[in-house]
Amino acid sequence: MTAEMRVKIWGSRGSVPSPGPETTRYGGNTSCVQVTLSDGTIVVLDGGTGLRSLGLALTDEPARVNILLTHLHLDHIQGLMFFAPAFRPATELAIWGPKAAEASLEDRIGRYISAPLSPVEVRELPCHVSFREAPHSEWQIGPATLRAASVTHRGPTLGYRLTEGDKSLCFIPDHEPALGAHLDTDEPEWISGFELAHGADLLIHDCQYTDAEYPNHVGWGHSRLSDALLFARRVEAGRVLLFHHDPLHTDDFLDALQGRAIDRWTELGGHPAQIELACERREVEVGALQAA
Repeated sequence: MTAEMRVKIWGSRGSVPSPGPETTRYGGNTSCVQVTLSDGTIVVLDGGTGLRSLGLALTDEPARVNILLTHLHLDHIQGLMFFAPAFRPATELAIWGPKAAEASLEDRIGRYISAPLSPVEVRELPCHVSFREAPHSEWQIGPATLRAASVTHRGPTLGYRLTEGDKSLCFIPDHEPALGAHLDTDEPEWISGFELAHGADLLIHDCQYTDAEYPNHVGWGHSRLSDALLFARRVEAGRVLLFHHDPLHTDDFLDALQGRAIDRWTELGGHPAQIELACERREVEVGALQAA
């Protein structure tokens, strides 16, 4: 069955918001991606500062909203307190995220949505909100089948895969698969995120650092350009959006990085149209290949 799955990037920056004249084209908002399924169901991947703009755009928002958090670092949850539908009584808001031994998902998010960091407590939100630890098995949201899996990053961190019909999207915005692994030679079972991402029509993947920057950031939980591309080739992704741009990387810097990415991707045997850097407000149809 052929199904249409559309993606809109509301935030592609990592670590901290970086608004300003140097970041207008790629955007300064942190991690947030809207996925619209064939029946109109909206699934939101991560709740960074881009979530605010998404919420304001949902003037005729659905009664039910699902937000899938990969992890609870601030750049992935900061938009939760500024998500307009959360302040509408008719909204049914389900927030999914990773399980942790020390506290429930609700309690951990409550550390942010509470004093002294927030003027509002979680229990005071007027919407109907539920907190759900994402299972490491398949489940359904609307017409899509979802899977979650732990990936290499600091703290409990998930990657997600959404499949509707014959289309699939994999979202791993914070990921260091080369930490302790050889991406070009190791067997797939030893590579973080491999099974989750394998054969995805669209892979949205961490690429925070250049190869020159990475040696000073080993173990920080993020990928350098060459590792992100090698991972994408190993999992045979149909199309790749490089994501989680470093806050110090300006538009001009990212333009040059995209040029290097295309060159390296071609050297690995990929087609130039398969690779691009994620850009705020960019809309992509999963499974459709077009010139970057």
